Amino acid sequence: MAITGLNYKRAGRFLAGGRLVAIPTETVYGLAANALDESAVEQIFTTKGRPHYNPLIIHIGSKNDLNKYVTAVPEMAQRLIEAFWPGPLTLLLPKKEIVPDLITASLPRVAVRMPNHPLTLKLLQLLDFPLAAPSANPFCYISPTRAEHVQQQIGDKIPYILDGGPCEQGLESTIVGFEEGTPVVYRLGAITPEEIKAVAGQVKMHQKSSEQLEGPGMLPFHYSPRTPLYFTNNVDELLKVSDPAKTGVISFQRAIEGLPEKNQVVLSAAGYMQEAASKLYDSLHYLDGLNLSRIIAEKLPEYGLGMTINERLRKAAGKTTESASEGSLVQQKA
Repeated sequence: MAITGLNYKRAGRFLAGGRLVAIPTETVYGLAANALDESAVEQIFTTKGRPHYNPLIIHIGSKNDLNKYVTAVPEMAQRLIEAFWPGPLTLLLPKKEIVPDLITASLPRVAVRMPNHPLTLKLLQLLDFPLAAPSANPFCYISPTRAEHVQQQIGDKIPYILDGGPCEQGLESTIVGFEEGTPVVYRLGAITPEEIKAVAGQVKMHQKSSEQLEGPGMLPFHYSPRTPLYFTNNVDELLKVSDPAKTGVISFQRAIEGLPEKNQVVLSAAGYMQEAASKLYDSLHYLDGLNLSRIIAEKLPEYGLGMTINERLRKAAGKTTESASEGSLVQQKA
């Protein structure tokens, strides 16, 4: 099992030696390696079972480091950096040759962010290289928001977990590229399109134009528990054809009568989207550990962080979303 601790200097020694370390961020825990060391980065793909066509995000410890790895920073990107870095904003920018093609899946742009976690910022500022760090979990499984999630999932494959406590945001970073100076959201995340628009004046949502992924986190299915997950705006109808003892529910604000208390999680009784976001993955981990037959997740209001949470649950459910909308519990997941 991996050693878990607060010693960022020890984590740095492992990373400098070409090893993998799990690191905390404000979003989720990342599986980190020296982004400039291709053999170290290859270990990320092997450990996660991640396909090489899925690009990685590199993490830096200072705004000034950005120019080491990208050839140009548009004016609008600079404005977003000033507003949101350090924080859960990832920028897609043209890469310099120093960034290995393995990081970008041979695409011309690299995804870069400056995370907002005190331990990881100290670590990044200690190192003389950036860190590639996708979520520290097996490919397509639930993202980890606690050190114990990492230990349970991949603790036998890495030497060290830097324990920074529960992740504050609980959702991955928002990924933004640029078209003629206009910000384009490639992946919904902890910063909403409304927040980006408030800084930039305008924002567009990316429209997929090819089968090739244009950035990290853009797969149609992801974040999935092992227990079949059903995403619906009609929880009560699905519960009518479910065994309460073997069914878990994730709801936004209300507790479900007739369902065992231990089988349900209310994301935010007060209706706070940020609270709901911070609890989402932890709730999925918890219910997935109860040996249930199914988990039913309630659709949140489709605005702000509710859009991001719904997108994550839709991807986690896969094709079961379609069956749930029809009031059926036929497992259709690929």
